[in-house]
Amino acid sequence: MMGCRNFHQLQHDRRALLRLGALGIGGLSLANALGWNKVARASPPAPRAKSIIFLHQCGGPSHIDTFDLKPHAPDGIRGEFRPISSSIPGVPICEHLPKWGETLHLWGQIRSVRHNMKNHNSAGYYCLTGHAPPSDDIRLRDTLDLFPSYGSTVAHALGPTSPGIPPFVAYPHIVRDGSITPGQHASFLGKSCDPFFFQGDPNSNSFRLPELHVPANIGLERLVRRRELAQWIDEHQRMADRMAEVRGWSELQQQAFSMLTSPTLKNAFSLDEESDSLRDAYGRTTYGQSCLLARRLIERGVRFVTVYFSSGIGGNGSDGWDTHQENFKDLRSRLLPATDLTVPTLIRDLQSRGLLEETIVLWMGEFGRGPKIGDRDGKGRGHWPECYTVMIAGGGIRGGTVFGASDDQGAYPVENPVGPEDIAATLYWAMGIDPHSEIYDTQNRPLPMTPGNPIQALFT
Repeated sequence: MMGCRNFHQLQHDRRALLRLGALGIGGLSLANALGWNKVARASPPAPRAKSIIFLHQCGGPSHIDTFDLKPHAPDGIRGEFRPISSSIPGVPICEHLPKWGETLHLWGQIRSVRHNMKNHNSAGYYCLTGHAPPSDDIRLRDTLDLFPSYGSTVAHALGPTSPGIPPFVAYPHIVRDGSITPGQHASFLGKSCDPFFFQGDPNSNSFRLPELHVPANIGLERLVRRRELAQWIDEHQRMADRMAEVRGWSELQQQAFSMLTSPTLKNAFSLDEESDSLRDAYGRTTYGQSCLLARRLIERGVRFVTVYFSSGIGGNGSDGWDTHQENFKDLRSRLLPATDLTVPTLIRDLQSRGLLEETIVLWMGEFGRGPKIGDRDGKGRGHWPECYTVMIAGGGIRGGTVFGASDDQGAYPVENPVGPEDIAATLYWAMGIDPHSEIYDTQNRPLPMTPGNPIQALFT
């Protein structure tokens, strides 16, 4: 593999314009060595999807209070919410998800996901990569010994669809729990496979990407001339410095210049092109407008988009799903209404544009919530990785499928247990990537892309 180099925030000054390679979007790292690596694989499976939108539910949603309700369980387990009918006869949904219920026939439900990581950082890493962490530790940190994110692996295997379009975009925030949750980046695959991160809020009236806009006093022709000058300067710099990172400057500049001058990518971020009615339907929230942006990005060729529900796991002013204290109040007042407004709109929007058949939408948290009510103050549910529900739609998914089952209290799988590694394998397989391919670490040692197996029963 080639060397890596992070991009730094673009400064609108002469030095930055001479060095177009230094383009950065908040936490974005575009490649340092842009020959997108190919995985070692045998005959790949036939692709069923062209793109994936991963809706990551930071904090861990309660499966028992949403899709796998247990109305006949004892008091202290079944919860406060009642089941209502959905678009699938005999398959109810929570009363606070009526709009999602109208689209439930388009979804597959995996009700038997399980693992044994009870801390957010370790469980989050497992959920974001499909690889078990070395320990169940909230202090788990990103290192090159850990595996890359789903989107980075897809970027590594398939590369970009066209110049100037990153294969992997993630936003609006990095998941945190005292530290950055590992598994969001490319790790040993190299910075060329890192997500295109940005820090702007899509719900802001002033939302734009200044890093992707050339200053008004610099026309395209002048920009091209400055690019040529930058190349001449770097040729002489490379004579003085033979470090691998420096040797990648030429390719860095080419990719950065391609993005900087790409009308397709810049257009994707112009949410004001959408009608007010559609933007209202998605919800005038960061999450709602982020999901709308995800649709615009995959329309323009981005292969993998991760939308984080929140910048944190929940509590202390965060909007995440970590409902230890006030599970039912938080679900009823903010979490389920926002979800029920945005996610069904995304599905209908993709379907109306003919995109759902080629786009997988994955809705998943790092774990579920405990069956027993009474965590901490008597009103919450604790972390529960032993069994929870993951939702998946589009990309050839057989709508209405319920795969796996939990016991009568939603505590443990009783049918078809699967782990995050099987979710990972399913995503890769659906994208036409052999999930049992080998990828290589910084020492060129072969490692499994995932130890899991695709859940082919979900597909038509």
